[in-house]
Amino acid sequence: MGTVIAQVLVTADGQVAIPGVGVVRLLFIGGTSFIGRHSVELAVGDGHEVTVFHRGRTNPGLLAGKIDHRLGDRDAGDYASIDEGVWWDAVIDVCAYVPRHVHQLADVLGGRAGRYVQVSSVSAYDPAQAAMHEDSPLYGDPAAGTEDVSAFYGPLKAACERAAAARFGEVALVRPAYVCGPYDPTDSFTYWVRRMAEGGEVVVPDASAPMQIIDVRDLGAFLVRCATTAAAGAFDGVGPFASTASMLAEITPPGVTAHLVEIDAATLAAAGITLPMMDDDPNDAIISSRPGSRARAAGLTTRTAAETADATRRWDDERGRPLLTKGPTREQEATLVRALRT
Repeated sequence: MGTVIAQVLVTADGQVAIPGVGVVRLLFIGGTSFIGRHSVELAVGDGHEVTVFHRGRTNPGLLAGKIDHRLGDRDAGDYASIDEGVWWDAVIDVCAYVPRHVHQLADVLGGRAGRYVQVSSVSAYDPAQAAMHEDSPLYGDPAAGTEDVSAFYGPLKAACERAAAARFGEVALVRPAYVCGPYDPTDSFTYWVRRMAEGGEVVVPDASAPMQIIDVRDLGAFLVRCATTAAAGAFDGVGPFASTASMLAEITPPGVTAHLVEIDAATLAAAGITLPMMDDDPNDAIISSRPGSRARAAGLTTRTAAETADATRRWDDERGRPLLTKGPTREQEATLVRALRT
């Protein structure tokens, strides 16, 4: 699949402007939570006409009066609310997890859409073969009929990409790594934002391991860019990568002192501790060190990790800092550190 890069202009204040882009009719498949929510808000802010197809379970009143809500459940094959003669200039699909999702959507739209933008993942790359560019090999298809996303996330994402290429004309495939920022339902980055603000002795498996994130607002802006310009092909939607130590230092607030204590993955596992974004996965090197040059050439701009952490901290404070679902307690960390030193 080739790549077409839209003409862009850089304004005096360093922002990227897209010449000649008017109002675009966008259909979001999923768009009320995290990646989709930020993308929808950005699209509305840019003046585009937005329709959001969703289940109505998360933020059902999002931007009431400003967007067209269409309810349905793609897992159940219920697309009735968009099975009508409306034309959309582009579709942004943030929740295609199995190829059936893509094929059913193509069947329902029946050519009533222009460009198709799919949120894929760097986990789609085959770690046994992948080089650090977008044309490196993806996973092959899992066993026929398999839809076990927890067991075959990467292969199913790769299969979704192939389904998109087969069923839609103009396609942009955006492969993010760890997506971080406000409204994150996973608690992964939020754990580290809180932990580094507390300081003290912080347990990590490998301080030198590469770490790569992207701010959800930057990813959302790039998805809208792909939908509203001639950007097509595959793009690694990633920010700059750094060592785990450097990234954690960057998100540590001024005046806070933190000391990283390395404890090997086997010891962590024996203690029943999983550290968010730092599991021992064969895809980690691929996830954590993609250059992302093709996406940046197409207009992706990224914030610093410190900016992402600041925004996440403000959002976390606003929601009342609920109990997180990820990461060890301070007592668990202290027990590990004491055992290490005895």
